[in-house]
Amino acid sequence: MAQKVILQNLLTITKEALSAAEALCASAKEKLRVKVSENGRISNDLIEKHQTATHGFAWVATYIESLRQMQKWAEQLDKEGKFGEVEQLIHQIAFGEYLSQLAGGIPMNQGEIVRLQDIGLSVGEQSVLSKPEAVQLIQAGNTQAARLDLIKLMQKHSADTVFGISGLDEELEMIREQFRRYAIDKIEPFAHEWHLKDELIPMEVIDELAEMGVFGLTIPEEYGGLGMSKVSMCVVSEELARGYIGVGSLGTRSEIAAELILAGGTEAQKQKWLPALASAEKLPTAVFTEPNTGSDLGALRTRATRVGGEWKVTGNTTWITHATRTHVMTLLALTDPDTSDYKGLSIFLAEKIP
Repeated sequence: MAQKVILQNLLTITKEALSAAEALCASAKEKLRVKVSENGRISNDLIEKHQTATHGFAWVATYIESLRQMQKWAEQLDKEGKFGEVEQLIHQIAFGEYLSQLAGGIPMNQGEIVRLQDIGLSVGEQSVLSKPEAVQLIQAGNTQAARLDLIKLMQKHSADTVFGISGLDEELEMIREQFRRYAIDKIEPFAHEWHLKDELIPMEVIDELAEMGVFGLTIPEEYGGLGMSKVSMCVVSEELARGYIGVGSLGTRSEIAAELILAGGTEAQKQKWLPALASAEKLPTAVFTEPNTGSDLGALRTRATRVGGEWKVTGNTTWITHATRTHVMTLLALTDPDTSDYKGLSIFLAEKIP
């Protein structure tokens, strides 16, 4: 079935197309560097001036890195003799779609599409995507026939935890299976009722997840965590979210807080908070988003002013995930009123009573 739509010599074709995409990325990077550099250094003012090109290049580079990782995944599976029909179709469709968007425009949101000329690439520089292998994938990679064949294969394997071989190591697959079973037994049968009754996730669930190490997955062992990879956090969050998206987001709050403390906190703050976060003795929440602001950090209006030995915070925030039960807020506020960008922002660890 699927062999009718899978391109012959698929890995060779995608490898050649990837090299074209990488050349495109290098050209785009150099074009952007010229736009945002002054006296040999990157200028924040010029980044602001050319924010469409800067934002667009970030998307282009991310797409191409995704293709690079897809190729790495596919080649490893092929080497192991595990590159089956499902994996081949996933690989082919992904390359076909991303190359098509690179050539025609990447939808960064519903109303903003970045095209290569927005970054400064000429028609000639864009023509690298006219390489025969790239054109073949654009035209025949992500077709209706390919998608239908993939769906039929997925339906045959509907009981599988994931579709296709993930390429993750044995330990991560064991973690996936452990949390998949937990979601099936302890979350899925009850999640809809929690939703209908607008109830908080039961403390019993939070306590059990704490015992399983969910809140300290990537926190270093010297601070009471498990010291695992970010990929492990993604796997755990994914499986818990299969049961109920609210449960899937529980551990990510601790991840955000721990990352901020590890990167910018004092040793005293690390000693105080990280073990408590890892054990779920203390639950955190992130207080970043403001009404009508979105992700524009330079537009934040929440302010913190020093009053004596304390800080007074004023402003409005929204979308504070799991706020009710938490003991500490990672709070983003403007502490330098003379700036209009991220440089005037600070992160506070604000304790609260659940």
